Amino acid sequence: MTKQEAENKIISFRKKLSYHNHNYYVLSKPTISDYDYDMMLKELEALEKEYPEFNDLNSPTLRVGSDKDNTFTQVKHEYPMLSLGNTYNFEELSDFDNRIKKLIGENTPYKYACELKYDGTAISIKYKKGKFFQAITRGDGTQGDDVSENVRTIRSIPLQLQGNNFPDYFEIRGEIIMPHKIFSELNKEREDIGEQTFANPRNAASGSIKMKNSAEVAKRKLDAFLYILLGENLPSDSHIENLNIAKTWGFKISDNKKLANNINEVFDFINYWDKERKNLPYDIDGIVIKVDSKNLQDELGFTGKSPRWAISYKFKAERVASKLISIDYQVGRTGAITPVANLEPIQLAGTTVKRASLHNADIIKELDIRINDTVFVEKGGEIIPKIVAVDKDNRSIFSEPTKYITHCPKCKTKLKREEGEAKHYCPNEFTCPPQIKGKMEHFVSRKAMDINCGEATINALFNAGHLKNISDFYILESKQILELEGFKEKSVANLLESIEQSKKTPFERVLFALGIRFVGSTVAKLLAKNFKTIENIEKASIEELIKVDEIGERIAKSVFSFFRDERNIKIIYNLKNAGLQFKSEKIEGETDILKGKKIVISGTFEKHSRNDLKKMIEQNAGKNTSSVSKSTDYFLAGDKVGPSKLEKVEKFKIPIISENDFLKMINK
Repeated sequence: MTKQEAENKIISFRKKLSYHNHNYYVLSKPTISDYDYDMMLKELEALEKEYPEFNDLNSPTLRVGSDKDNTFTQVKHEYPMLSLGNTYNFEELSDFDNRIKKLIGENTPYKYACELKYDGTAISIKYKKGKFFQAITRGDGTQGDDVSENVRTIRSIPLQLQGNNFPDYFEIRGEIIMPHKIFSELNKEREDIGEQTFANPRNAASGSIKMKNSAEVAKRKLDAFLYILLGENLPSDSHIENLNIAKTWGFKISDNKKLANNINEVFDFINYWDKERKNLPYDIDGIVIKVDSKNLQDELGFTGKSPRWAISYKFKAERVASKLISIDYQVGRTGAITPVANLEPIQLAGTTVKRASLHNADIIKELDIRINDTVFVEKGGEIIPKIVAVDKDNRSIFSEPTKYITHCPKCKTKLKREEGEAKHYCPNEFTCPPQIKGKMEHFVSRKAMDINCGEATINALFNAGHLKNISDFYILESKQILELEGFKEKSVANLLESIEQSKKTPFERVLFALGIRFVGSTVAKLLAKNFKTIENIEKASIEELIKVDEIGERIAKSVFSFFRDERNIKIIYNLKNAGLQFKSEKIEGETDILKGKKIVISGTFEKHSRNDLKKMIEQNAGKNTSSVSKSTDYFLAGDKVGPSKLEKVEKFKIPIISENDFLKMINK
């Protein structure tokens, strides 16, 4: 056989196997016997081994994965993977519908795409020129793990697309799931060999996709449903239509979706699936409702956490009765006290539940929760167990009301409760052990300094006296860590290298890592961007802090107080000496041309994508906002601008600029 003949045969086998694979795993309509499929696969494997010059990462022979130990690298999402707002009743869905009407205008026609909310683990997959390129987990929404090798083993995800009418480059997102049948088989197998079983299919899917060995992932027989296309040159303005077209490319797109003409049709879809979900071969925990038009989605935009054009309806949680044995009081890193109920074990939504949150003193008082009560437990959002009611008819006549603690359970300091705050807290933030360790855990977390140091390691170092505050990470010595049980030279070297690498972490994340009360990652980014250096933030008055957009009095007072405490100042001094970044790096091309200017983008553009334009606004110190208001400075308009936005622009007499006007403005 000549090389040309071998190449032709390899290409032919790959096409045939991809076709049969799609029929079996996506369409559930096999057109070839398992034996014939396996024989064809073996013949292809033999040819690829003989002619390695024709190897292809997307060959059907690589679906079985490899035995090598994968390490996952972090990849930034081109489009943030935001979570959806949740609702549990039709009244809140009606409110959502009314907000949509108000934002786009009463006379603008719109429809809703209704889809099942799969209970698995989210994934984003990129394709280049019709070939599988990369798969990334949700992570923190901004960046996730590259799990491409593992996702390649999922047979319902195409490695080579069908047809030729797809964009050169696009992303498709969906949910990796484990069907009930596979989950049962996996748990039985684990039980037989004495391994711990998985609590539910969601945990099994999530754990499987992060396994280091892709050959083992292949054995888990994961499945996936894809549910949104992202990119610049999508085939249609309709979300549903894009999914239908993606199905012709070979993607597994569920038929259990509906284009609803109004909110009442959405209600009908929910009512149907609330009953019918029990007959599905996989888990769903609700329904996702999206405005169908991509142009309207762009017009509606996003809040800081979720899209304004979508919402999820969560099915009513399962409720189970149990006995309350005792109450523990946990201390968080900010000193907040959270009461936790210890229960007689119960089965709830596929998991064994022994503990449930009681939230705060008001909840305990409102429900009149007492030790030995029979209580009703639900999973809030199907995730966190919580007590929702008490069976008072079965209560003992000797029962006594619960007395909420008055002192910290760990350091015995008297608790405080600020006016308007729901929780009590321990004010002893510098010597209360769980607060100190909580600050350290926050400091090393992925969104903060991203140091490879788990809770158990922090606990051991703290108990040994090697860590007293967050700055002590940078004076750790290898001999101190080697004293601890379970540490070898390699793991010590890895930890110290991780600490050293963290010195390159940008200022905004260092600021977040400090653990200032009420300062999340978004606020830290705003502070870093506006004040540039830690010294400027230290000197800022409450009034100057409040002037920063989105920072209110509560946050400003917290930041001001933090930098007036000598103990915090000393920690920052030590961190500076360790070499951490305490000023914003000047990014090439950054200017102040648009400083203080709020710009709304709407429509489609010729020279740049909307995302690129947003980056340009931020790069020039402006702020991109999604909705038009009196405070909007410019309206950057492309083609197909939403009529409701134009009405507001005219009403508030906001200057309209074109793409060329904007480019001239920032290139002065």
